Amino acid sequence: MGLACKRTPCNTEFRDPLAADSVLAAFACELIDPACKENTLLTSDHAFNPSFVDYVADSLYRLPGVEAVALGGSRAQGTHHADSDWDVAVYYRGGFDPQSIRDLGWPGQISELGAWSPIFNGGGKLTVDGHAIDIHYRDLHLIDQIHDDACRGEYSVERLLFHQAGLPSYILLAELGINRTLRGSLSRWEYPEALRRRAPGIWWEWADFTFQYAEEGHARHGRAAQCAGLLSEGACYAAHAILAHRGEWVTNEKQLLTKAGLRWLDEVITGLDSDPQNLSRAVIATRKRLADAVATEGIADVHHDGAAEGPSS
Repeated sequence: MGLACKRTPCNTEFRDPLAADSVLAAFACELIDPACKENTLLTSDHAFNPSFVDYVADSLYRLPGVEAVALGGSRAQGTHHADSDWDVAVYYRGGFDPQSIRDLGWPGQISELGAWSPIFNGGGKLTVDGHAIDIHYRDLHLIDQIHDDACRGEYSVERLLFHQAGLPSYILLAELGINRTLRGSLSRWEYPEALRRRAPGIWWEWADFTFQYAEEGHARHGRAAQCAGLLSEGACYAAHAILAHRGEWVTNEKQLLTKAGLRWLDEVITGLDSDPQNLSRAVIATRKRLADAVATEGIADVHHDGAAEGPSS
C-alpha cells in the first residue's frame, strides 16, 4: 500500500487540547517530525469559553464505546461566526448507544444509529449551556473500510437530503483531515493517490451527462427551474472532480463551488429565463466553461478504469 494511504506519523493522544502544555506538545512534535500535523486546538481558538468546550468533550468522551470526540464544521476551520453552531463528532468502534447521550440531560433530540444514512449514520441537535450543538455519530470501523476502498480508488455516493451531488463515502476521511480532535486519538490520512486518479473522471462524466439532460430534457421546453437545478447539480459534480484531482479534502457542499473556482455559476443561474433558446445557450455555454476548467486541471488525461460504471456501491 502506498505512502498516501498510511497514517500520519503522529497519533499522539492529547487529553486537554486547550491547555498550553498540549499546544507546546503538538508544536514540539511537529519540530521533531515535520510530517506531524496533529489537529489539536490552539488555546486562542476558544479562549472566550474554554470551560464549555472541556465540559462537552469530557462528557461525551466518558460515554461507553466512545474512542474520540472532535470538533468539526466552521469552528474547526476558523470560519465561524459568533452565532455559529458547534459541530461535534462522536467517534465509536463496535457498539454505541445514543441513549447514553440522552441521559446527559441536554435538551434537544438525537436519532438512533443509522437513522440518517449508512455514512452519516445519525446525530441530532442539542442545547448545552445556551449553545447549539450538532452531534454527529461516526463509526470508526466503517471509516477504516472506506479508507481501504479509497486506497483502491473505490468509493460510493449516497443520496442525502441537502446534498445536490450526493454524499461521497470518502467525506468521512475528509473530516478526519479537517476536524480538530478534542479528546482521544484519531488517525489522519493523506488523500489516497488511487482516488485522485479514478474519482475525477467519474465525477466529470456524471456532470457531462447531467448537462446533456438539462439541455435535451428541459432547456428545449423552457423549463428554467429544472435547468437551474441541473446546472447547479452538474457544477457540483465538476467541483468534486476538480478537488479530487487536486487531492483536496472537502466536507460538504457549502464551499464546494468556491474551493473549485466555480462561484461564477451564481451569475449564470440568476440570469436564466424561460425562453427555450436562451436556456439552451446557457446550458451549452456553462457546460463548455466547466469542461475548460476541468481540462485546465488536467482531468481529461486522468486514467480511471471502469469510469462508465461509476463509483462502487
